[in-house]
Amino acid sequence: MRLSPLLLALGLVVPSTLAQQQPASGTFVNAMMMFVGGHNKVYILDKAENNPTQINGHPVWASVWDINNKVATPVPALTNPFCAAGMHLPNGSFIDHDGGRAIRIITPCDGDPLQAPCAWFDGLNGPQMAVRRWYPGAEPLADGTVVIMGGLTYGGYINRQFPNIDPAYEGGNAQPTYEFWPPNGNAPQIMQFMVKTSGLNAFALTYLMPSGKMFVQANYSTMLWDYNANVETPLPDMPGQIVRVYPASGANAMLPLTPANGYVPTILFCGGTVMNDQDWGNYANPYANVWTVGASQDCHRITPEPADGSAPAYVQDDNLPVGRTMGQFIALPDGTMLLLNGAQYGTAGYGVQTGLTPFGQMPYGQSLATGPLLTPLIYNPNAAAGKRFSAAGLSPSTIPRMYHSSAVLLPDGSVMVAGSNPNPDFANNLIYSTTYAAEYFYPPYFSAATRPTPQGVPTNLYYGGQYADITITPSSYTGSMDTAAAATTIWLMRQGFTTHAMNMGQRSMQLNTTYTTYPNGTYVVHMAQLPPNPNLFQPGPAYLYVTISGIPSTGTYVIVGNGQFGKQPTYPKSVLPASGNPVSATSSSASSSSTSKTNNKNGATSHSVAGSMFSLLLAATVVVLLW
Repeated sequence: MRLSPLLLALGLVVPSTLAQQQPASGTFVNAMMMFVGGHNKVYILDKAENNPTQINGHPVWASVWDINNKVATPVPALTNPFCAAGMHLPNGSFIDHDGGRAIRIITPCDGDPLQAPCAWFDGLNGPQMAVRRWYPGAEPLADGTVVIMGGLTYGGYINRQFPNIDPAYEGGNAQPTYEFWPPNGNAPQIMQFMVKTSGLNAFALTYLMPSGKMFVQANYSTMLWDYNANVETPLPDMPGQIVRVYPASGANAMLPLTPANGYVPTILFCGGTVMNDQDWGNYANPYANVWTVGASQDCHRITPEPADGSAPAYVQDDNLPVGRTMGQFIALPDGTMLLLNGAQYGTAGYGVQTGLTPFGQMPYGQSLATGPLLTPLIYNPNAAAGKRFSAAGLSPSTIPRMYHSSAVLLPDGSVMVAGSNPNPDFANNLIYSTTYAAEYFYPPYFSAATRPTPQGVPTNLYYGGQYADITITPSSYTGSMDTAAAATTIWLMRQGFTTHAMNMGQRSMQLNTTYTTYPNGTYVVHMAQLPPNPNLFQPGPAYLYVTISGIPSTGTYVIVGNGQFGKQPTYPKSVLPASGNPVSATSSSASSSSTSKTNNKNGATSHSVAGSMFSLLLAATVVVLLW
């Protein structure tokens, strides 16, 4: 069935077989946190609140979404995941670490999500952080370890008292330190950057760089951080002193890493908020009536480690059509990015008053934002300046996605959108009520009559080494074989852990390829392994898409690296055969050998790599929780 892009709207409003079939129960919990695990599951977490559905004698605050059947199952979670961050681990497991000290762990699998080994490992006496952290930053390292940094000790609107006389610890309310998970045996150390950015440094924005240093952005400051030596190198301030961290919540993402850009990372920031310092208020609430403050339209790029050695600098990018707070970028397997969710006015968070509006007189319930933005945008990083954002053919949703909403790329290339609850607890019949309805957004490539069905896609990828062959049969493309082969790209996508308008750990990488065509219409894509630098794409789970003329296949679940914590094996860059026909003109088999010379940038000898998964062994403690 071929649908026009206009019909490929945000799920529920489309009267077609591609529309989301929303179950009556929806997601059971507000999707404050969401991530894809394994082959067919989306894991959803909420804060502990009075959701109507009960489990084990108390309200549920976690569920598992079956992607194929579009049905959620409530699952138990013992500790409160409110204000948590999260990240993948090298073996495909995920951790979720909250505003207390608890660390919840799950290893996605296809069994019963209520029973081990497919259930959450969670308990008051289970794994813990060294200190309490609400709204912490998190970033995976090249060895699979996760750095957890900053945050608030007990929560709040922003991370400061006012006046701000103790920018380091705020009388015990701020946490300016960092730690590692799994723990390395060292006590948390202070980050001077967290002191410098005091107040507006919740959910610091972090991206590991090729050098192994980390790009960190908070308030309107930026740095490169050597986390081993705890040495900070200042980078330019955000232009216009636009705040992009929570609660300003500007959209941010690393642009796709590709052979064309030399796998040099560039970070994109859009939207956010500019206010006078006093207007931000304190832990309790903002001073200003923030819902009257328009979000920024500005977008900026920065390349923290330019390949030519030049000084990093922020560069103005195309403006948004309208300002946006709480917008979220989702990398798509055609090299573009989807921007959706959020509002035109205000900030993230909720409150019962501001410095200007007394208790009980808030105009939008307890939401600090209004003007929901319902129409998504597609951002093309390779388009000419002035033409990078487009809403052409994209229809609006009917559901406001405000504070505590999430979105994530699914294996079939659609995007699941869920959640919204700018309230301290479950709330119904408000202007912005608790939302359990899920939607699927279908990008324009779903209008294609034919989608690729590649054969021989590997399920383990490594850092350098022997290339892999993927077979493409004539049923996977339309038009001429030569055109299709030349327009085939392979995308490695990591969706990340989504919360508070961020996808922590999200990365998109185009792998280097050549191809060999055969007279029967079949061609073979020769796919290089990842560049031999685990800093570019850290070890762990991802999905591999074969994209032909902008039309992606369904993603194949893969593990990058050896599936273990520790230094990842690296090998010489993959050497690919030149693109073309087999040397033997009489050959019609796609498995025929080709001896043509390499035409890519990799000049080293290839090596085969053997890898294995590992099991994360945890000592479970039975916890009885009374309600």
